[in-house]
Amino acid sequence: MAALPRPSWLRILRLVGGGSRCDGQVEIFQRRMWGRVLDDQWDVQEASVVCWQLRCGEAEIAYNPSKPQRGMGPMALRGIRCTGHEANPTLCNTSLPQSAPVAGIAEDVGVVCWGSRQVQLVNGPGRCAGRVEIYYQGSWGTICDDGWDLSDAAVICHQLGCGGAVEAVGSAQFGEGSGQIWLDAVNCSGAEAALWDCPAGSWGQRDYRHKEDAGIVCSDFMALRLENTDGCSGRLQVFYNGTWGSISSNSMTPKTVSLACKELGCGDGGFLETRLPYGRVSGRAWLDRVECGERNSSFWQCPSTPWDPQSCDDLQDETHTSCNDREKIRAVGGENGCLGRVEVWHRGSWGTVCDDSWDMQDAEVACRQLGCGPAVSALEKAAFGEGMGPIWLEQVECRGTEPSLQDCWARPGDSGSCRHKEDAAVNCSGVLPPQTHPGPVAHVHQEEEKEKEANLWQASE
Repeated sequence: MAALPRPSWLRILRLVGGGSRCDGQVEIFQRRMWGRVLDDQWDVQEASVVCWQLRCGEAEIAYNPSKPQRGMGPMALRGIRCTGHEANPTLCNTSLPQSAPVAGIAEDVGVVCWGSRQVQLVNGPGRCAGRVEIYYQGSWGTICDDGWDLSDAAVICHQLGCGGAVEAVGSAQFGEGSGQIWLDAVNCSGAEAALWDCPAGSWGQRDYRHKEDAGIVCSDFMALRLENTDGCSGRLQVFYNGTWGSISSNSMTPKTVSLACKELGCGDGGFLETRLPYGRVSGRAWLDRVECGERNSSFWQCPSTPWDPQSCDDLQDETHTSCNDREKIRAVGGENGCLGRVEVWHRGSWGTVCDDSWDMQDAEVACRQLGCGPAVSALEKAAFGEGMGPIWLEQVECRGTEPSLQDCWARPGDSGSCRHKEDAAVNCSGVLPPQTHPGPVAHVHQEEEKEKEANLWQASE
């Protein structure tokens, strides 16, 4: 086949359907539309030219997508024959769609380039902490923790722009992954530019389980917590540069408190606590003058003084907060707010309760928390329909005297053993006034709550 002159319509090349711009099915832009490339002898030589043209390094895999994955658009080229040294596919021997058919059955073609390799941290509390996952040969997988140390973590932290390594963790401390375990016995010096530049075992050839998945914490990971509390009230602290430290309350606005509560999954409002003891702050105090405004949608966007380990000295200057939605609960699907599926608010979203061991003592606590009087019955098996979102609690074991479900013993609902067909419900003896039904969207007397919050804020100043 004679080499065609470079056609003016062969302008743009892309890969689609993959997990990055460097893997997927090959498409070429011609006549103002994207068209597929079909071939019957597609191999690494042709694929390498595509990868180099896209600045994605060498080709790792040349493949023909399975039938369900094939494109449906028009065909741009049928047949590309390259030696592997061409600067771009236009210099290879090519066939136009209307040309004579090639000998075999032409199919869509795809490629996985070296540049498709990626690394990310998942299931952690922020972008710079979590389980290490690698994108390789078109799918995400994990790393075994054999020999996993700070030098390995340092390479990934640097690669992700997350500063230095604070901790290298194993034993799936950030949860078990799924799919392939791509690497084990990683042995970085710490100076490598990317994880795949480090010595390691062969890719994908191992017999380990995901209970050994590796994770890391980098120095630029930032997080909030309320220290030594029940979760949604107490001393506000920030994790920065590998250390937990205090936040000074100087110039702190109500919007700052609101965004901090939202970041903590404790609702969307709160107030500063007052009448704190005098004394010196123990440990670092990272932040001062955090002044969030209406244009800020995240605590981390708010302006403040530069990060300084000497921001505030006295306990009176620390930020102690109480968030409003620490123990929010509702009954959904019934004719009033005292009958229906039990849902609780946690980590910024509504979720359900599994009916494992759900009984009258549990229902008694839920009804009391709802302000609905004594319980009439404890209902199971999604009696008021299946909920959505997370299942926050399993195997609730109340004595019946607790002020809220959150004070009862229970297992976190993340084991995967419960489904929404097991959502628990209650029938309480009381009926809430119509204006206080805890519906699925808005909440009680919003304007009064705002005024109350403002009064609490003024009292704290």
